[in-house]
Amino acid sequence: MKATCWTGRNSVEVQDLPDPSILNSRDVIVRITSTAICGSDLHLVDGYVPTMEKGDILGHEFMGEVVEVGPGVSDGSLRVGDRVVVPFPIACGSCASCRAELYSCCENSNPNAGISEKLFGHPTCGVYGYSHLTGGFAGGQAEYARVVLADANALKIESDLTDEQVLFLSDILPTGYMGADMCDIKEGDIVAVWGAGPVGQFAMDSAGVLGAEKVIAIDKETYRLDMAAAQGYTTVDFDNTDVRSALLELTGGRGPDKCIDAVGLEATHGASHIHLYDRAKQAARSETDRPHALRQAIMSCRSGGVVSAIGVYGGMIDKFPAGAWMNRSVTLRTGQCHVQRYMKPLLSMIEQGKIEPTRIITHRLPLTEAPTGYAPFKDKKDHCEKVVLTP
Repeated sequence: MKATCWTGRNSVEVQDLPDPSILNSRDVIVRITSTAICGSDLHLVDGYVPTMEKGDILGHEFMGEVVEVGPGVSDGSLRVGDRVVVPFPIACGSCASCRAELYSCCENSNPNAGISEKLFGHPTCGVYGYSHLTGGFAGGQAEYARVVLADANALKIESDLTDEQVLFLSDILPTGYMGADMCDIKEGDIVAVWGAGPVGQFAMDSAGVLGAEKVIAIDKETYRLDMAAAQGYTTVDFDNTDVRSALLELTGGRGPDKCIDAVGLEATHGASHIHLYDRAKQAARSETDRPHALRQAIMSCRSGGVVSAIGVYGGMIDKFPAGAWMNRSVTLRTGQCHVQRYMKPLLSMIEQGKIEPTRIITHRLPLTEAPTGYAPFKDKKDHCEKVVLTP
């Protein structure tokens, strides 16, 4: 089969590899019909996530048709020919975390749990195509994929919705929705979203669905802000505007009720002296992440408000505004998305027309051209918002 492989920092190649096979009784093999490049993949390509190995298959947003089913898949829940979307976090379905619907904290699905425990204090779940830190599982930017613990994870699609309408249930749509859900949005709330990439766009849509009165998109890329404005959201260009001042003006001096960080560790829009500080710390290997968006969200949020962080962070940050967070009663919530919790409700919203996931797709490529999709997505060229790949 053909698969998109990590071959070194800033290097991606499509290679010919053996087809996957059933290894455990609850596995299924999926012939992939649609997959996508995620912003989180860029953290791998940029070298910010450790334990990548040459030849690792990338991709954690994929769907397709079941072509083989392991003997342990329970109760015939999945059969050959079923059309399924695969969530990026792998859950066992039975541990304490899974029973609490904290699927990305699954205690059993990561065979390399010891590695993540050293980095994070406790192990994380397994993730497709996302380094050996999260299990070393082959990803879904390929013609076929082995889906593990499939009966606890894969979502069967039984309607006639297109692949493009349901593909993002694998990651970015539930991630954006969880970002808004963690905000406890009440009718009339003003919600500010840092980052107008795919996850940020879905966080904005979700905030609207959950009752926000005003949604504010913060970014510097004109095409991303235009995409948000087309949905009726207020926009702030951080290259030309002091973000905190703009937010105070838009909220009568109080700050947004709820703030969502949909940027994460590669944020670039802090004040110039803070940006230089972070880069120097990174060069000295004493800081791994750039938390400009998170700092700004905490400082901008109204007292007693909520900051929800769904942008990916991988290591250590410095100059965290703990004083503002504690003294102003700001609630901070975060987490890798518990995708399985949200897939069915969001599928229903798509069927009802409340959310239109296809609006963010700007580029469609065959899998064989995947490397050409990474460059414009990373460099924000050619108005690239989201790349969908077809094997």
